[in-house]
Amino acid sequence: MGAGVDYIFIGDDFTGASDTLATLARAGRRVRLFLDPPDAAAIAEEGLDAVGLATEFRALPAEAIAVQMDVLAPLLKALSPRIVHYKVCSTFDSSPETGSIGAAVAVLERHLDPALVAVMGGQPSLERYCAFGNLFASGPDGQIHRIDRHPVMRNHPITPMAEADLRIHLARQGLQDLLLLAWPEIEERRATLKTHVDELMRAGKKRMLFDACDQGHLETIGAALGGCGSDGRPLLIVGASSVAEALSGDLRPPGVAAPAQGSRTEGLCLVLAGSRSQVTAAQVKAARRFKPMPIQPRHLADKTAAGAFAASCAAALAAGENVLAHLAPTEDYRCSGAELSCKLANLVAAILDRQTVCALGVAGGDTSSIIVRRLGFRSLAFEEQLDAGVAICVAASDMPQRDGMRLMLKGGQVGSDAVFDRFVSAMNTKSPTTPSGLWRHHP
Repeated sequence: MGAGVDYIFIGDDFTGASDTLATLARAGRRVRLFLDPPDAAAIAEEGLDAVGLATEFRALPAEAIAVQMDVLAPLLKALSPRIVHYKVCSTFDSSPETGSIGAAVAVLERHLDPALVAVMGGQPSLERYCAFGNLFASGPDGQIHRIDRHPVMRNHPITPMAEADLRIHLARQGLQDLLLLAWPEIEERRATLKTHVDELMRAGKKRMLFDACDQGHLETIGAALGGCGSDGRPLLIVGASSVAEALSGDLRPPGVAAPAQGSRTEGLCLVLAGSRSQVTAAQVKAARRFKPMPIQPRHLADKTAAGAFAASCAAALAAGENVLAHLAPTEDYRCSGAELSCKLANLVAAILDRQTVCALGVAGGDTSSIIVRRLGFRSLAFEEQLDAGVAICVAASDMPQRDGMRLMLKGGQVGSDAVFDRFVSAMNTKSPTTPSGLWRHHP
């Protein structure tokens, strides 16, 4: 293929992939997130040293993940990356049947023969922690919960987390024999962890799980893993955007974009809240700069009602109001999660066919994935960090009315209460149009 890159990340959903895109861009990487496998020309044209591939693996059956990863594998091999990052949700919610992390890793191991498979537990920047192999996460009550006792994740409608020990959780998906490097050992070996990992690899240990309880742990792990995969075999790392944090050094703080030239067009925002989590519900309630448009079950069940709802949203936008279309947490929409996301995607497309906006925000990982594909975008580049785990990206499209649209894709569990209003503020402040992850080479 003729175009090599240093770092490839495969996002198992769009919100997570856009967060990793932002993390790498803030570290100065020349990076772009593609919705379909790119060709060499697209990579060479921008001189990319990091490439993202967005997928919907998190919502797919294990068999479908294996088939689609088989299709991606030749591209990965052709690009000869030093690092392959399989980006998963920071809560690791998955199962042997749906979103199987083990199914994806099995295909990657077969095709890439990685020097090491490293699982990085925790993302402290999002209050996700891994201690002695067990995953913990902050809840909507502000407290830290073991993931199998988390008030939201233990009751996840598709992949409830019933096991906190990542070794057991991932072994059930076929990713077995993970050797744990717990946080006390990481701290004790701060200066010698790389040597220790090298010794373990020479002893035949090829799968490891690393605790991460704070940013210092990530720095130590990143320094230890940074030199792996230099013998022509890549390093395969499974984890959240903490992987990019660990391997990318200093990051610009949230809200600080890289220098660039030009200014973007100010305009109206459409936000679709397709998550019914308590976090997203609080964000919907806190929004003050939008016309709220609650989505009733009839709006998704009946084509006429859906058209009328889309027309009402478009009319509000045409009248100069930002629109927040949102699900109601207590309503029964009488369809599966995948069906609901598809119907929401059709609804957003119907609104945008009637009225163009400068910016679109979507809350909900699975919903974001389906909407972005439904709208026909080709790739995303990072522009600005809006909140912890929430980035604003610039979308490329073959459709003139959507090319250059700003996107905010956020998981249902992340972001402050004011994140939607902050999105409006960002879109109505003159700032760079050139995606900040593309302005200079990684040092």
